[in-house]
Amino acid sequence: MTTITEASSIENKDFQEIPWWAGNARLVDISGRLLGAHVAHAGLIVFWAGAMTLFELSRFDVTAPMSEQGLILLPHLAALGFGVGAGGAVINTYPYFVIGVLHLISSTFIGFGGIFHTVLGTEYLETKYDFFGYDWKDTNKMTNILGFHLVLLGLGAFLLVAKAMYFGGLYDPAVENVRVIEQPTLNPGIIYGYFFGAVGKNWIAGVNNLEDVVGGHIWVGAMLIAGGIWHILTKPFAWTHRLFVWSGEAYLSYSLGALALMGFIAAYFCAINTTVYPEVFYGSPLSIKLGLFPYFTAEDPTVLSSRVWLANTHFWLAFFFLQGHIWHALRSAGFDFRKGRVNPALVPTQPI
Repeated sequence: MTTITEASSIENKDFQEIPWWAGNARLVDISGRLLGAHVAHAGLIVFWAGAMTLFELSRFDVTAPMSEQGLILLPHLAALGFGVGAGGAVINTYPYFVIGVLHLISSTFIGFGGIFHTVLGTEYLETKYDFFGYDWKDTNKMTNILGFHLVLLGLGAFLLVAKAMYFGGLYDPAVENVRVIEQPTLNPGIIYGYFFGAVGKNWIAGVNNLEDVVGGHIWVGAMLIAGGIWHILTKPFAWTHRLFVWSGEAYLSYSLGALALMGFIAAYFCAINTTVYPEVFYGSPLSIKLGLFPYFTAEDPTVLSSRVWLANTHFWLAFFFLQGHIWHALRSAGFDFRKGRVNPALVPTQPI
């Protein structure tokens, strides 16, 4: 059975010294309350998606180019084939309204779940629900949690596949209309060829047809689900115990590092790819400028298209995620920023 880490642990003592604005750090060893905070956070994200969709819809002008209206979410929905017809013209805005409202309704239920676990739910999941309880140093439990997350991500990838193949299709700039992707590319030589530079140019951002895009999601979804099942059914190898730091703050640093990597890739991808990010919705592709910091710009620097906003926003978010990764990685390894050196009392111990 998973045991409860004492609140007086070295890691928790260190967290208690962090100011109030550190947020969920004070909940690091209170699993039920931490769950509530995470669920409430998810509710806020879904609420933002719904509210922002409706806000953009209220300002959207069907007679003006979508790429020049400062939109964030409507171009994504249009690229997914919702409400658009030949030439990328928006012919029906009702799907955008429905999607926005559904997100608002969903956020209400998710938000109530967050409030419940924060206020009324059990404080420590371990005391009532052993399956959901955990100890940060329990390597098997941590990789089980990783496995479940990977499976969910894989199912998310297959949602796009389902939309492309069975539920209306995607907007294809090559034919300037929405079409169903009936024969996605399953050839691993082509799919992995993008990754290893054997197919096209500009790495994975060089994909230029929806068959390869959907086929890539099939491969990625299958790998994520297979990897998730692997992590659920197996225990970490002994050599991994010393390779990683097994603590709440270390997991945060790993997550921030992964987000930073994905953010940089997303910035590059949306800056230059016109298949997944059609020009009719996002504007013309960008070029990369190198200064004190790299940034993306259109040929005409006065044009602030949706692509300009998205690429630069992804880059700067990734940049700050990277700083967070470095900060928390150093702290998880025992570095004391107040003293400017490693504190032996904070050096992590061996996992279970």
